[in-house]
Amino acid sequence: MEGKRVRDSEVVLTQFMQPEHANILGNIHGGWIMKLMDEAGAIVSSRHARRPTVTAVVDSIQFCAPIHVGNLVHVRARLTRAWRTSMEAEIRVEAENLLTGERRVTATAYFVYVALDRDGRPTPVPPLILETEEERRKAEEADQRRAERLARREIATARPAP
Repeated sequence: MEGKRVRDSEVVLTQFMQPEHANILGNIHGGWIMKLMDEAGAIVSSRHARRPTVTAVVDSIQFCAPIHVGNLVHVRARLTRAWRTSMEAEIRVEAENLLTGERRVTATAYFVYVALDRDGRPTPVPPLILETEEERRKAEEADQRRAERLARREIATARPAP
């Protein structure tokens, strides 16, 4: 299977935040932002695999700053690592004030997606071609996060049910 570069599947989703996306304080609901993040990650992973993908893991979403009605939101997603059937996507959300042009990071996270075949079973994905030092560093960090996820899963499944 031929590898693919990180930049071949990157995506930026942009959406204008409306009152229906907000709570009574005018802040955009975290759940709405999570939905946009998952959509961006699903696009990136499906683009890379050229297969349907499903969300397998969401690693600690960090909400850094509020997003307000009237902000333009940019959700940037790119793969950090591809394993046999799964892929990790780094997702970063920025809010832009349209009147001042100011942008600030408002949320970050790592999502893991699994590619599926026609029968809905995990299927192999192309390797990720790492072209820069930053991409290689992010891939190493992804391997560390994966090891931690697998260790947590092992601990969780070893516990007896309450």
